[in-house]
Amino acid sequence: MDAVPQPLTALSEEEKFFQATVRKFAREQIRPYVREMDEAAHFRPDIIKQFFEMGLMGIEIPEEYGGQGGTFFQAILAVEELSAVDPSAGVIVDVQNTICNNAVIKWGTPDQKKKYLPRLAENTVASYALSEAGSGSDAFAMATTAQDCGDHFLLNGRKLWITNAAEAGFFLLFANANPAAGYKGVTAFLVEREFPGFQVGKKEDKLGLRASSTCELLMDNCRVPRENVMGEIGKGYKIAIETLNEGRIAIGAQMIGLARGALDHAVAYAKERKQFGKPIGEFQGVQFELAKMAVEVEAARLLVYNAARLRDAGMPFLMEAAMAKYYSSEIAEKAASKSIEVHGGVGITKDYPVEKLYRDAKIGRIYEGTSNIQLVTIAKKLLGK
Repeated sequence: MDAVPQPLTALSEEEKFFQATVRKFAREQIRPYVREMDEAAHFRPDIIKQFFEMGLMGIEIPEEYGGQGGTFFQAILAVEELSAVDPSAGVIVDVQNTICNNAVIKWGTPDQKKKYLPRLAENTVASYALSEAGSGSDAFAMATTAQDCGDHFLLNGRKLWITNAAEAGFFLLFANANPAAGYKGVTAFLVEREFPGFQVGKKEDKLGLRASSTCELLMDNCRVPRENVMGEIGKGYKIAIETLNEGRIAIGAQMIGLARGALDHAVAYAKERKQFGKPIGEFQGVQFELAKMAVEVEAARLLVYNAARLRDAGMPFLMEAAMAKYYSSEIAEKAASKSIEVHGGVGITKDYPVEKLYRDAKIGRIYEGTSNIQLVTIAKKLLGK
């Protein structure tokens, strides 16, 4: 049983069924391997294969390309449910759907969609390659270049902290085709792992999300056909900004899933752990902490759901996405910390899952736009800038 009733009245019957299906899959097929994958820093290929078989890697891809023809909101539900069991699973599905697939659906040419969307729906993991050593929050201060050679481009440079890179066969990669123009030279490229001059480099040894791969990418005269430019040359910054705005809602979903998982573990432990002759859940001090966690998780969920609904409705959602990402990441870290405290000494041991959730939560305030960047976005919208 979940610690807090889900706001099912906000979901259609189809969405309820989808949510329940993903939840059951996560608990039965992923949960038994969470600790093993975290310790090995490796996500099981057979589970990724199941993601594809269930349609979780092509949720919004139109049916004509082999996808599910679903909604962004369904992708958000999937990320939340997977993350409640393992945030590493959630981020794999997140990157595939909300920033890679969606970018190709929106910005790809008919030929690009015909070539890549069926693969992304069936068996090819996608990765989003924007960040570099010198470009974090200032994402467009990139050093990776793209030399125009007529029928192809030669890409040179190095990308860092690229999620899904170890497993990916497809990369949405950004490089500057006109460095003198600054961010107006940034261009989006569709890069296949087998392209000459392209290499996946070192895998990072991380604090959290250890089962999710994070690697560097190396481009040494990487030859990319001209037809693999996505959108217009020099318009990559627009693609990056718009996809990341959507992706932040999905990071919010990952964080509320994590927070809900932490709360569920805390409630279960409070029912079974006895002190002074009774379960600790009968002490008001513990009850108040659980109640406050529940309120904050629900508030974060509603922010995320609202942003996702706005996006599906074609309405402005920039500020709402920033709010959802900011608040949910704050709450995830807080909920994981409180859950450890409810568990007491065993909470910091690997015998219980909450220490992993605490480690996983930290990245939420950092990637796809730090908490401070979200606050800047919210403030600018409020001030009409």
